Amino acid sequence: MRVLDPRDRIMLADLVARYALYTDRAKYSGLAGLFTDDAVLVLPDPPEHFGPVRSFTGRDEISESFHSLDGFPLTSHEIVGQVFDPGRENATATGHIACVAHHLTEDEPGELTDYAWHLRYTDAYRRESGFWQIARRTLQIDFIEMRPVWRWRA
Repeated sequence: MRVLDPRDRIMLADLVARYALYTDRAKYSGLAGLFTDDAVLVLPDPPEHFGPVRSFTGRDEISESFHSLDGFPLTSHEIVGQVFDPGRENATATGHIACVAHHLTEDEPGELTDYAWHLRYTDAYRRESGFWQIARRTLQIDFIEMRPVWRWRA
């Protein structure tokens, strides 16, 4: 049975953490750079569809897809679990990432709500030029909570 080198696991964990960081800071060009040139991102379309239904291919389309988050004044992606396995071919790996993604909204002036998405990413990674990148990411939402927000740092 093949196993991933500990250094590869650390680099993959860093890749996943950077995805969350760049998403929360709206650094979409840096975020797109975490993907391979031919990557595919498959997303749900909440609140109607919690499963993956929309597909974006290549860095430009993937980068553009993240602008759907522009309507939220604040997001916070918490990685709550991650499992990495070697892929079928050399220089590939897979990942199963559990995340709680908070999306802050102001439904009424001064009335803040956190839409907390409990979700999972199913990933395929490829190492190119010594660096791991996302070759395919599929996002599935398990459930969404609505929580009142008392206060936030604007």
